[in-house]
Amino acid sequence: MLHKANARYTAGRSNDVVKLKPRWDAEAKVISHILGKGKYQGQTGAIIVQAISDKKLEKLQSKIGTGFNDKERINPPAIGAIITYAYQGYTNKDTPRFASYVKTQQ
Repeated sequence: MLHKANARYTAGRSNDVVKLKPRWDAEAKVISHILGKGKYQGQTGAIIVQAISDKKLEKLQSKIGTGFNDKERINPPAIGAIITYAYQGYTNKDTPRFASYVKTQQ
């Protein structure tokens, strides 16, 4: 928690105290696409990626289904493309926690 130094205590929520959630980013190679359901039917719902920048994750595959805008869901990163994704640590299975798409590398 980050607390503004000169702020007085107030009960409940306040802009003087905020939670810090560290996020890291990494690169991965797109392995496959998963079709969307519901609102995203006929578009890309998620992508399966394999980490390339983290030695401990090189053999694991992760699913990333958030962070895409509507244009990116219609025209997703190509299979074999290198993407950047953000995450908040690792799960018990050593997969990135709350992974979300950031951008495709050029």
